[in-house]
Amino acid sequence: MNDVFMNTYHRLPVTFSKGEGSWLYDTEGKKYLDFCSGISVNLLGHNYAPLVKAICEQAAKYIHVCNYFHSDVTAVFAQKLVQACAPAGMKNVFLANSGAEANEGACKLARKYSLLKYGQGRHTIVTLKGSFHGRTITTLSATGQEKFHKDFGPFTEGFVHIQGGDISALDKALDGKKVAGLLIEAVQGESGIVPQSQEFIAYAEKLCAERDILLIFDEIQCGLGRTGTFLALEQYNVKADIVTLAKGIAGGIPAGAVLAGEKAAGVFTTGDHGSTFGGNAVASAAGLVVLETINNPEFLKEIKRKGEIMLSAIKSHPKVKEARGKGLMIGFDIEGDSWEFLSAGIARADKNQCGLLMLSSGANTIRLLPPYSLTDGEIEQGLSMLSQLLG
Repeated sequence: MNDVFMNTYHRLPVTFSKGEGSWLYDTEGKKYLDFCSGISVNLLGHNYAPLVKAICEQAAKYIHVCNYFHSDVTAVFAQKLVQACAPAGMKNVFLANSGAEANEGACKLARKYSLLKYGQGRHTIVTLKGSFHGRTITTLSATGQEKFHKDFGPFTEGFVHIQGGDISALDKALDGKKVAGLLIEAVQGESGIVPQSQEFIAYAEKLCAERDILLIFDEIQCGLGRTGTFLALEQYNVKADIVTLAKGIAGGIPAGAVLAGEKAAGVFTTGDHGSTFGGNAVASAAGLVVLETINNPEFLKEIKRKGEIMLSAIKSHPKVKEARGKGLMIGFDIEGDSWEFLSAGIARADKNQCGLLMLSSGANTIRLLPPYSLTDGEIEQGLSMLSQLLG
């Protein structure tokens, strides 16, 4: 069966057939505790009844209408999404299909803002080394990791990468005559869960405001409650000009969003941007369930609490070289090969014990992005399995 797919993924030897809560089951009936959640997509776990119900009910009404017209469910979803992001300064939204598409939209928005106000030549987007913003040619240009660039040039010009945390490099890179936007992740995911410092984010906000450079937060992996606040940037006490979201925004249905603050809210006009499936009705119905579930102070507090339990236990293990994280977004470095470690987690599964599903973030780094449905008992069980795997 695998011969029909292009060889683009490092697939582990397991095929899943169903899921329930924080668990997945393979075609042989073996059980696995899911510490991946589809790379932060299945935020509410598998087979979450209100989500399944909303998807089925909307599909029975209509699945899709084109953006020549309004959709009742999409209008409500957009309104509630903007309200949820209002603490970050967001005013309106463009609905897309994916994170890469959302980040491309954000770059277009920043460039048009700068063009309208300052004219040609002020189009550069500054990003951070270690960042990941997508796999299209333009979002690869934005991504600050050379390993993703190999074989695919030439890239879209106008992107500069600097080291996160380097105040001097940030000051130098944010040239008010050349730069339209600064695109950053408050917590980098693909490079191993790397939170930015409070000082760096605060200085970025200050410089962007002084130089009228749009501050763009990519919250695709770290947003939507993942770090214990609805947006990760809220923990830095800053506002944004643009925010991008995707991954878990619709609980497993493909969706993305570009949200604009005061400066950028009126920049796009008719015909500037579009997406055939953006704002799809089924995705919007699913997104409403996600928003109604997670945008709740008590729910978010639980994410923080669960994450603190996990991170504390992982940090204390003698075989863990370093551990980092916020909420249920955790990365840790091990002595051995990360893919061998992931394979060992899969191989645990048999008739007598369950397996553990994890993610890699480089040669020796493990990434954990469990669903928010994780119970204390499942945390304990997962930590026990991790300890056994570490030895």
